[in-house]
Parts: sequence; C-alpha cells; structure tokens
Amino acid sequence: MQNHEFVNRTGIVLQTPVNSNTGIKQGDEVIVHHNVFRRFYDVSGKERNSRSYFNEDEYFIEEDQIYMYRRNDKWNPLEGYCFVKPILNQDDFNVNTTHNLMGVIKYIDKDLKRNGVKLNNLVGFTPDSEYEFEIENEILYRVPTNSICIRYEYQGNETEYSPSWL
Repeated sequence: MQNHEFVNRTGIVLQTPVNSNTGIKQGDEVIVHHNVFRRFYDVSGKERNSRSYFNEDEYFIEEDQIYMYRRNDKWNPLEGYCFVKPILNQDDFNVNTTHNLMGVIKYIDKDLKRNGVKLNNLVGFTPDSEYEFEIENEILYRVPTNSICIRYEYQGNETEYSPSWL
C-alpha cells in the first residue's frame, strides 16, 4: 500500500484514444508509472484508489504515465525514454553494488538513435534521473532521453548487474 516499489507497473491496453500518436495499440502490454495502480490511505486514514482508477481492473492512463510497450514480444520505449541496465561496480572500496550514473542501453528511443547512440552502448546519465524497474527478469533504469549525457567507450572490464534473486 505505502511503498511504491511493490506496486504493479504493467498493464494491458484495452482501448486507445483516437488522437493518440504513441504507436500503442489495443492488446499491447505497457510499463507505466507506479501511481497508476497504487492504493493509498488519505489523511483521514481511509483506503483510496489512485486518480487513474475507473472500474475493477480498469484504469485511465495519461500518455506521460506510459514509458514502454510490448508488441510481438518486442519492447518499444516511448519517445523521450530509454532503459539502461546498470553495471556492476568493480571498485572494492565502494559499498555500492552498481556503478553510479552509468549503464548499458537496452531499449532505445528514436531520438537517441538519431544522435548516434546504439543498443548496448555504455552511457552516463544525470543524477536522480533513473527510476528502477524489473523487466524480463532484469533490473533496468528508466531514464529520460534528455538525461543521457555521455557515451563511453567500453574498457572491456564492465559487467552488467544481474542480482541473483531475479
């Protein structure tokens, strides 16, 4: 109820608006913002549904709350977002498991492609721009495209982070 990390973030599209230009179609699976399906306690302690709630298992979702969709077993990020897999921190003196503000591009939007970034490129992103998701049994960060600030050359010793509990 209270922790956003335990809220479902996937759904199936039942209907799309006529004026939608996202490419999303009926039947697509979508990755959405955690507040879409979230239940919470109001200031009086009453349990409430999110403002997206419509009926049992049906929600109205704004386009800016959708980050990626899957069709024919292929994930497609919406314009303005990419998904980055964190890399393992190789520094023995650092307590963080993953390297800070760095990862490998796993799902890329058209804007990054136009700017020369490719799948599996090692990139850096701005602080507090990443948001963690579990997709296809991988930890991935959703990062706004405009927060990707550098493309690194591989050194050869980078390892993608894959926790054993997945």
